[in-house]
Amino acid sequence: MTQVASGCVCSVGCSRTRKLTRAFISAIFTMCESAEQRICIKFCFKIGKTATETYQLLQLAYGEDAMGRTQVFDWFRRFKEGRTSAESDRRSGRPSTSRNEAMIAKVRTIVLNNRRLTAREIADDCGISVGSCDAILTDHLHIKRVYAKFVPRLLTVFVLHHQISP
Repeated sequence: MTQVASGCVCSVGCSRTRKLTRAFISAIFTMCESAEQRICIKFCFKIGKTATETYQLLQLAYGEDAMGRTQVFDWFRRFKEGRTSAESDRRSGRPSTSRNEAMIAKVRTIVLNNRRLTAREIADDCGISVGSCDAILTDHLHIKRVYAKFVPRLLTVFVLHHQISP
């Protein structure tokens, strides 16, 4: 272990690493506890307990870490309405507006015209973030930066275009 000027011990015993690890484990434990509590709610529903009794049992079992009253009643209502799964619903999230076919075609055209542009310059030209531009280049167009040029990873439309062009 080496001591750095800031007082941080850079290894597994680093205080910042310990704090992050504790926070990560706590988040995972909380997620597991939530799933466990939903299963308990389902069990209480199946044996005929009321939502209030279920909430009181969760308070007794989990104490401070128990789900809130509103969440318990909401999950109890879901099971009462016929829900069978205790898993959380998937959330759709916001749809991507920068990784569509039109934007991929625009990035492809820009790269074909000038392979020496940086990802930031391409992103600025297209009006998208650098991360989205990088994702388009690597995931959709399958090209990467080699030295100062974007080059295809495999024989693709880029290589064919440059072989046909004079």
